[in-house]
Amino acid sequence: MPKIKSLEDLRKLREESKDLTSARSGGKTKIIVGMGTCGIAAGAREVLSAILNELARREIKDVAVETTGCIGMCQYEPLVDFIRPGEPRVTYGNVEPKDVPRLIVEHLINGKVVWDKVVGRTD
Repeated sequence: MPKIKSLEDLRKLREESKDLTSARSGGKTKIIVGMGTCGIAAGAREVLSAILNELARREIKDVAVETTGCIGMCQYEPLVDFIRPGEPRVTYGNVEPKDVPRLIVEHLINGKVVWDKVVGRTD
């Protein structure tokens, strides 16, 4: 994450973030990042940025990326949910930016759950 040294740096970062998130609405598949205080403290901003960058790098445009507040599993933050149509919702925990390419390839693209990162699943 770049260092913010001035109000102008902050404005630039806000605009860049707005551009990334606005490009991520729509699509039947969703990725939801927990951005409660506990998630942010654990690195959720960096994980969100890694997700948006990985999707852009792979030119994947039909995925909605959303944020949510705390869901009460603070010990597993940062939390990231993958919701693919017709499949159970999968919650990954202790996600780090380095995990993102693997989650995108294995789960999003190939449809395979990354079991060693799973902390919850709805059937």
